[in-house]
Amino acid sequence: MPGNTKKAILSGYYGFDNFGDEAILGVLSENLKKNGIDVCVISKNPQKTAKKLETDTVYTFDICGIIKKIRTSDVLISGGGSLLQDATSLKSLFYYLFIIFCAQFFRKKVIIFAQGIGPIKNIAGRIITKLLLKNCCYVTVRDEKSLFLLRGWGITTKLVNDPVWNIEVKEPVKMNRVGVQLRGWKNLSGKFLFSLAHNIAKEFSDREIYIYSFQDALDLDVCRQFEGNLKIVNPSVKTKIIDASDTNLTISSVSNLEYMIAMRYHACLVALKYGIKTMALCYDEKVSKLSKRFHIPCSMLDDSDRLPELFAELKSLDTKKILSETKDLRFDFSEIISLIKNRVH
Repeated sequence: MPGNTKKAILSGYYGFDNFGDEAILGVLSENLKKNGIDVCVISKNPQKTAKKLETDTVYTFDICGIIKKIRTSDVLISGGGSLLQDATSLKSLFYYLFIIFCAQFFRKKVIIFAQGIGPIKNIAGRIITKLLLKNCCYVTVRDEKSLFLLRGWGITTKLVNDPVWNIEVKEPVKMNRVGVQLRGWKNLSGKFLFSLAHNIAKEFSDREIYIYSFQDALDLDVCRQFEGNLKIVNPSVKTKIIDASDTNLTISSVSNLEYMIAMRYHACLVALKYGIKTMALCYDEKVSKLSKRFHIPCSMLDDSDRLPELFAELKSLDTKKILSETKDLRFDFSEIISLIKNRVH
């Protein structure tokens, strides 16, 4: 019956052209819609999001509009990604907490969806986060550190696989390409970038180098700088900078690589999903944890002298072993769908 259609409003770092968050949003909205649930996305670019996903949208900073959408929805889904932390900014943390508070004020169900929680250094932020999460009906996190943190707060929490594991593309065809994915980062030095370029040019002189910008606002400048470094080291090297604004095309492109050297968590994840020999460049704890979980080489961005050793590890990785470890990893949406449809509190 049309009158019984459930409505979900999605809150996250959406509409900012960040590959990982847009990939998560695509998987989430697709699974909700195919189960007959209406979707409204809070987005920094509501027109683009609405066109891409064929959903209702509301602007990220249209507070009155967001409150109206929450009042007419059945559930708020907050996440995925790392929303509840103040490392980015305290303002960001309080923004996402405010959205959760509004939903709870109007007695709506709130689901925390595959988030990474913390760090939260601000005392008030920590107290408010704890209080609000205790009143959520279903809390899922994507890493063990978040799981232990919330369980220490007395919050029932479930550890889940990242939703991006669910994305499928056609059977990949391996091409003579090496992927490099970089992001702007305060500890990424020019010295390390040049050393990385030197090692890539040395090890993969016969391959085309695809350089991926997963969020142009943060990645594009450093990708261009790195391309320049490669040309200095080897003027004949073939390079191409890839704009990752189209999630499916980007995943398809990554799936065709032979090797991936990447900073961002979801760049490593997608590569591993398709059995690609991957080396992580660790700018964040979540990246180092992923590298340890799948036993792939990992640079800490200050170890230029170790790069030859790490590249040797990279080339010796077993593609079949990677595929066997990742092939069954998926996010199970059944509990979320059941929770929304069955009015469970």
